Amino acid sequence: MPDQAAPGSCDGIEPMLRWYLVHTKPSRESIAETNLRRQGYVVYVPRMIDSMRRGGRSNDCLVPLFPRYLFLQLSEGYQPLNPVRSSIGVAGIVRFGMRYAIVPERIVTELQSRADPESGLHRLASRNVLTPGTSVRITTGPFEGLNGVFERQAGEARVIVLLRLLGQEAPVRLAADFVIHAHAA
Repeated sequence: MPDQAAPGSCDGIEPMLRWYLVHTKPSRESIAETNLRRQGYVVYVPRMIDSMRRGGRSNDCLVPLFPRYLFLQLSEGYQPLNPVRSSIGVAGIVRFGMRYAIVPERIVTELQSRADPESGLHRLASRNVLTPGTSVRITTGPFEGLNGVFERQAGEARVIVLLRLLGQEAPVRLAADFVIHAHAA
C-alpha cells in the first residue's frame, strides 16, 4: 500500500484558499488592510468614489463599497485566523454561529471583475438616471418642492432643469442629487 500523507500535513496537498469576511472598526478599513497585508494575508477592499456634502459643498471621497468590511484570503491549514482578530483596525471575523463565514470565490472574483481595470474602483449605476424631457421634482435647496423638466447634465455632479418662473421657462443649474424623477416624489 502506498504511503499516504497524514491528515493536515503539507506533503503533496495543495493548500485550500478561502475567502473570509472581516468586520473592521468604524472607518478603519484601510488600517486593517495595511496591518493584515504586513502579516502576509491577501486582502481585498472594494472601493468607490462617492460625493459627500459638507457645508453646502460636494467633495469626492474614496470610500469602501462595503463600509466596515473587507475580504481576506488565506491558505487554510497554513495561515492561522487568530492573528487576524487581534490586528489593528479589525473588530472581528464574521461568523454564523460557531463557524466563520466563508465567502464563495466567485463572489470575490465577480466583484474584482466589475471594478474599473485602470483604477480598481467600482462605479455604481446612478439611481437617478434622467433623460432630456423627463419631469423632475427638486428635493433640496431654494427651489425645493418645485417641478421642472430635465434639460441636460452639466458636468458630473450638476444638471440643468427648466423651471417655470415668473410665467416662463428658465434654465436653472442644480446639484444632481437635488433632483429626482417627478413620479418618484
